[in-house]
Amino acid sequence: MNQPQSETCFVQSDCQSIPGMKRFCHEAMATTFEVIMVYDDDLYARQAAAAAFDEVDRLEGELSRFIENSDISRINNLPANQPLRLGLDTFQCLQLSCRIYVETNGAFDITIGSLLGLWRNEDGTPRTPSQEELNLARQHTGTGLLQLDESEHTVQLSVSPVQVDLGGIGKGFAVDRVAELLREWSIETALISGGYSSVLALDAPVGTKGWPLTVSNPDNRKRILARPCLQGRALSGSGLQKGQHIIDPRTAQPVKGKVAAWASASNAATADALSTAFMVMSPDEIGQYCLRHPDVLAMIMLEGEDKDAQKDKILHFGPWKNDDLLF
Repeated sequence: MNQPQSETCFVQSDCQSIPGMKRFCHEAMATTFEVIMVYDDDLYARQAAAAAFDEVDRLEGELSRFIENSDISRINNLPANQPLRLGLDTFQCLQLSCRIYVETNGAFDITIGSLLGLWRNEDGTPRTPSQEELNLARQHTGTGLLQLDESEHTVQLSVSPVQVDLGGIGKGFAVDRVAELLREWSIETALISGGYSSVLALDAPVGTKGWPLTVSNPDNRKRILARPCLQGRALSGSGLQKGQHIIDPRTAQPVKGKVAAWASASNAATADALSTAFMVMSPDEIGQYCLRHPDVLAMIMLEGEDKDAQKDKILHFGPWKNDDLLF
């Protein structure tokens, strides 16, 4: 399967040698979802993959800000102090987003849409907003502006408008839902990916220590940083693409000094969100987060002072296995 030219690869599967492997692909959420499984019955495996991809399409209809009547579009057009009932999936995704917002002290923020829009023109080219524009946008930014009612599954905004964007967690959330569905189909040996940034491994293939993955320098795919074998966990990556910015919601300024960040956690939605947060958090903040959450692994690539990709500095946090790391 060829990688789309517009999408940076942060995590890549390396499963060609696994006996009995079946691979299925589907375009959704502006990326390629992939399910790799080991299962004897070809027809049953294909039907399970089709059901999984139907679930991804359904979730996109609820979570995408680009779909007119999605839950997220309805939130983005919601007046202040007016409750809006949400679908269960959207509500749960917002709950998780709020938890990670608090845990990362605002580094992960799904309401950053107003700020992001200021840093690019309508044609997508970069622009530099005025301080007045930034000050106004910051008044409409902050996941704390969302008031969730768990008993009613409603959301209410403290101010309006608020621009919610689940781009930093939505693909991981969909990957987790696919995993749940495959288990309902009694398929336990599988690797699920949402694009080239979020991967979740279920049980490992027989005779292996896990699903083999490759983590590379996103600017130089030949430079391998790690070869983890994943089982019962997720791994996600985020980074800067050429001509684009990652904005720190706490400062409203573009991130500088980092090339990419990876996070591993027990589920794909958390790993997806944390890889985004780790792009804007300082190394000390990431280290403290991993100490407080010992099940989380992190790796970041700092930009080299001489712009030489070989001189980029790699830092890792948490209990990585020594044979996973190649630096």
